[in-house]
Amino acid sequence: MSSTLTTDIAIIGGGIAGLWLNARLRQQGFNTLLVEQHQLGGGQSVCSQGIIHGGTKYALHGALTGSSEAIADMPERWRKALSGEGELDLRGVRLLSDAHYLWSPGSIASNMTSFLASKAMRGRVDAVKGEQLPPALQDKGFKGRVYRLAELVFDVPSLVKRLTELAGNSLLHSPKLSPLFDAQQQLIGLQAGEVRIQAQRYILCAGEGTQDLLNQLHIDKPQQQVRPLHMVLVKGAALKPIYAHCLGAGSKPRITITTHSAPDGDWVWYLGGNLAEADGVARDEAAQINAAQRELRELMPWLEQTGLEWRCARINRAEPAQNNLVRPDTAFLAERGQVLVTWPTKLALAPDLADKVISSLTQQGIQPTAQPVSLALPQPSIALAPWEHLFNE
Repeated sequence: MSSTLTTDIAIIGGGIAGLWLNARLRQQGFNTLLVEQHQLGGGQSVCSQGIIHGGTKYALHGALTGSSEAIADMPERWRKALSGEGELDLRGVRLLSDAHYLWSPGSIASNMTSFLASKAMRGRVDAVKGEQLPPALQDKGFKGRVYRLAELVFDVPSLVKRLTELAGNSLLHSPKLSPLFDAQQQLIGLQAGEVRIQAQRYILCAGEGTQDLLNQLHIDKPQQQVRPLHMVLVKGAALKPIYAHCLGAGSKPRITITTHSAPDGDWVWYLGGNLAEADGVARDEAAQINAAQRELRELMPWLEQTGLEWRCARINRAEPAQNNLVRPDTAFLAERGQVLVTWPTKLALAPDLADKVISSLTQQGIQPTAQPVSLALPQPSIALAPWEHLFNE
């Protein structure tokens, strides 16, 4: 028998952006229902490297861009939340590193000096050496320069868990989800399995799944674009922690490395950056692993690769469509009647997205009116990150 739930706000999609938004809205007094069709944090969120960017990687040519300016205050907002003093209480989320690093191989150290001398970077970085270097670079064979960025790196699965705790009883797992229309084709609710949902506003926050929802809702614009990545994971006892961008010759990091714990206790390096884009997307798994091995041999010739285990993970970054598939600068929100269409564009911008949604609701005069959900609802599980399961397959 179908049940009808009336709530103030229905959020579709339980990634970091949806979960953060859900917690903020509940904090504002709204009654919410977040519907997840698969697993919480699935898709992009648990495949993220967990870096809270402050814009440095978007200014590697020495000038600030729209992206770097828009994201500049995100590390401090996240840092306050992790200490329990921010807009959300994220105490208990595991911090992997209090800083991210930027390093240049010896061959382009002079480029690094020019870049960091630019006005754009003043006050954002500090040079480090010796024992201040990331452990993976504390080798006598290392040639180059390293700078500490005022950015942090956290464990995404623990963040999903904490945001799930803040959700209380507002979560619903429903593999089947479809809109309900009246005779005039006006949206009157959502059918989520055996549950019928009625809300003042419906917020699409489903990452790559948003396009299918737009199609079901007969919303032509905005459209979605997908920018793929082909990430590489390497695991072994020879690895030491590192959280860093390696500066390349272009405007993007040559390689970005974060370090995570495998279930057996070994370190796993998660390799992104330019390696995972462009040519990396076109390579099959074997070719991509070979490319990663070559990069590490060149950048870290002291690293013994014998005995290391290698895996790959393909990820699609879902965003609002842009000309030439460029990356949007900020979190995205479009109002379409009762529906709000959103993409965070970057995990770090989840607070920015919540700000935009709350501002939109205020401007539209949406106020809390519904009673809290009291039914025991099917709960979604939390997805595993690639380093938690790929080496067991």
